[in-house]
Amino acid sequence: MGGLELRLAGVSCRHGRVEVVSDVDLDVAAGQRIALTGTNGSGKTTLLRAVLGLHATARGEIVVGGRSGNSGAEQAWRRRICAWIPQRPAAGRFPLLAGELLASSGSGEHAEAMATRLGVGALVDRPLDTLSGGQLQRMHLSRAVGCVAAGAGVVLADEPTAALDFAGQEEAADVLAGLGVTLVVVTHDRALAQRCDRVLEMAAGRLREVA
Repeated sequence: MGGLELRLAGVSCRHGRVEVVSDVDLDVAAGQRIALTGTNGSGKTTLLRAVLGLHATARGEIVVGGRSGNSGAEQAWRRRICAWIPQRPAAGRFPLLAGELLASSGSGEHAEAMATRLGVGALVDRPLDTLSGGQLQRMHLSRAVGCVAAGAGVVLADEPTAALDFAGQEEAADVLAGLGVTLVVVTHDRALAQRCDRVLEMAAGRLREVA
């Protein structure tokens, strides 16, 4: 089984003065698939962003592949080794072309092949801000496949099927389940959660295992 081990010990995060993630402990074995469920605002997205170094931790330790630390070099390594599928990706003031997004994975060939499989391969010359929500999700999923091909050992995904129809959700779930690396996915999609090895629920910033 591929992928990297992920360990969180006593991780807490704040938005301003409000603690939105509270003393989370989590051990994810290499190659395990974890579903994070829970209501909006419960801290799920913040937790994933903290793993990536995109949200500061108030306390606690995050270890990916046996490595921890908050130096710039360590954070840069973590963002290379952890592929990220955001829920509401910002197009930016000067939007990338879809093909540029795929190329940024490190293995544009694999990313483009997946984009073709997912039905968005013909859109590579389109700016990201001209894509529909479903098209954009497929592009980011394709980029994650490219990241894995380039050596990423963890995929962190935030509601990767939310903008897709039923058939698209099934296809995306197949891709995610077949990546062969460590997966932590925030989802309200029961079918996707059922494909995971463990299902965890966040409520008011705290984590508990439900399956």
